[in-house]
Amino acid sequence: MPNYVLSPPPVAALPIKGSDALFPVRRIFCVGRNYAEHAIEMGSDPTREPPFYFAKPADALVTSGADMPYPPASKQLHHEMELVVAIGVGGSNIAVGDALKHVWGYCAGLDMTRRDLQNEAKKTGRPWDMGKGFDHSAPMGALVPAAGIDVSKGLIELKVNGKVRQTSDLSKLIWSVPEVIANLSGLVELAPGDLIMTGTPENVAAVERGDLLEGVVEGVGTVTVKIV
Repeated sequence: MPNYVLSPPPVAALPIKGSDALFPVRRIFCVGRNYAEHAIEMGSDPTREPPFYFAKPADALVTSGADMPYPPASKQLHHEMELVVAIGVGGSNIAVGDALKHVWGYCAGLDMTRRDLQNEAKKTGRPWDMGKGFDHSAPMGALVPAAGIDVSKGLIELKVNGKVRQTSDLSKLIWSVPEVIANLSGLVELAPGDLIMTGTPENVAAVERGDLLEGVVEGVGTVTVKIV
């Protein structure tokens, strides 16, 4: 056994629907501005330019049903509802036609964002890490195995305190799930346990302490989190 000078941290993991097994999470990659209407509301051109990525640490996970603390150093915590892809078979330079063979499953997730910190970083040309990759910034629901799930279309929606905030369809992704996997695998070698958050629809907005967020991806599942 390795003789670590510190106790290794616990493995970040997602529950699997209908099972007591867990999916160990290695890395969390996120696709920026992958719905045209969201790109427009963020002040960007929604044309089909190459996708870009940012990351969250694996221990930013909040499993569905747990509370999310309102983060420090921010007064603009925004919700971003997303389809999450879980990689089960790694690889580099994966072909679009083979990409779905690398998927273990899917879940519903939230890319929570300290928008004020992100906006300040944009102005100064600095990284987004503290706006995106902070503690508890990735609430996610239970994973479902990929077999039989069609992520080329289907409702994606978020309610805050019972009222719809975001609603769209997976068919409106600028870059489809297979295209994202293929593109990202040309930049890094994907590995089992990697998660890919595929982008959010329009109408991202601020939440406050006490708000209840309930998201759904049709055919995949739900994510629920309360801001405390």
